[in-house]
Amino acid sequence: MNGKQSRPGVSREQRLSDEGLARLERQLESGINVSKQVLAQWIKRYGEPAREIIRRHRRYCPELEQFK
Repeated sequence: MNGKQSRPGVSREQRLSDEGLARLERQLESGINVSKQVLAQWIKRYGEPAREIIRRHRRYCPELEQFK
């Protein structure tokens, strides 16, 4: 190996930051098909701010609340 230890994933602090919400916004703006389960995870982590972004992109449905 090259001597560097990999650190997969994103730290919890980064996920729960404004940067994380900006990442959600970019994903939805790009038009990629984000699954309902993934959108529900965003809502679970970020709450109302994520819900607002998802609504703004017309991807919200009450079913997202059932994945909790």
